[in-house]
Amino acid sequence: MDLGIEGRRALLTGASKGMGRACAEALAGEGVDVTIVARNAERVHLAAEEIAAATGGKVTAVAADITSPDGRAAALAACPEPDILLNNAGGRKPGDFRDHTHDEWIAALDLMMLAPIEMIRATFDGMIARGFGRIVNITSRSVKIAQSELSLSNGARSGLVGFCAGIAREGVAQNVTVNTLLPGIFATDAQREHVEGLVVTGGPSFEDIWAERAAKNPARRYGDPSEIAAYFAFLCSAKAGYITGQALLIDGGSYPGTF
Repeated sequence: MDLGIEGRRALLTGASKGMGRACAEALAGEGVDVTIVARNAERVHLAAEEIAAATGGKVTAVAADITSPDGRAAALAACPEPDILLNNAGGRKPGDFRDHTHDEWIAALDLMMLAPIEMIRATFDGMIARGFGRIVNITSRSVKIAQSELSLSNGARSGLVGFCAGIAREGVAQNVTVNTLLPGIFATDAQREHVEGLVVTGGPSFEDIWAERAAKNPARRYGDPSEIAAYFAFLCSAKAGYITGQALLIDGGSYPGTF
């Protein structure tokens, strides 16, 4: 399928590894000029080189912390008029909500809600003026299946989804869409860090927890980052202009509800 986005410009945050990197590679493979942003300079530049080598595409690396105004400015300086924006951020380690401090809550909101909103605010009207835009957030299935140990993520990510639902109808007549992907368990470094946070002295090992989580999923496995990247690429395509304001699960069937 020709997605109709060759020559478009994309700005992807949290894109040096895992799902974000897979999304960048999927777009580069479609002929999109890609700018990837992450905090670790060595990793983001290496990822850009590897994606460019694999796809033959144009890939620009920006080492920046997207939660800071300077970091957002650096990202937007590298790609000032993106046609596609991916907001992707890692979560916080599991924990008891009773132990989270005010500063930890603010940091979680900055990472998973406020920074993405600022990136949308900086790019949304330009997309409308140009008559094309695709904004996609990657959050978590915790938006629909809240987990007690993920209170920081439950709150911050749900806030972002709610915000996006409120603005998604404002641009669709001008071919600008806003959607969110809700991944379940994927075989990424972030998932490994999450499982490491569940290990307690005297309890099941990392390996046991990892295997158990896969076994409990109806698909009996973890998702591969390339699978969410393919879904993402379609949402960014010229063919997806009638899809907006949606929070879309990609979780191997683990969500048990009808709606």
